[in-house]
Amino acid sequence: MGPRADRVRALAQELLLAQDEHRLPRYLKTWKKVDLVIVDELGYLELGPGGPLLFQFFAERYESGSVIVTSNLEFSRRSEVFGDPVLTAALLGRLTHHSHILVFEGESYRFRESKRRRERPANK
Repeated sequence: MGPRADRVRALAQELLLAQDEHRLPRYLKTWKKVDLVIVDELGYLELGPGGPLLFQFFAERYESGSVIVTSNLEFSRRSEVFGDPVLTAALLGRLTHHSHILVFEGESYRFRESKRRRERPANK
């Protein structure tokens, strides 16, 4: 297996730490060995100073490795996460080029399950 940072915020924090410890190029290189990176929950939290490093991460993977990104945030609102419309546009360009975008609409399965549990009579 390779490095692990399953949520986008954790990945951004790992990138910041690697940069602070002057090992960012080496850290990015370790990800090149990974065939598929799944970045979960893009858009839930602002990335702050990790945004540009996340762009660098995706730029390094562009054309060299597969990435799956999950998000509940519409494309039009992504600059809220990265804080920079130019950076956001460049990142989205890399993420969407050669990609398949799947849009799922409807009620959240987590919400549906919790609602179903509340409506079930308690077993006695």
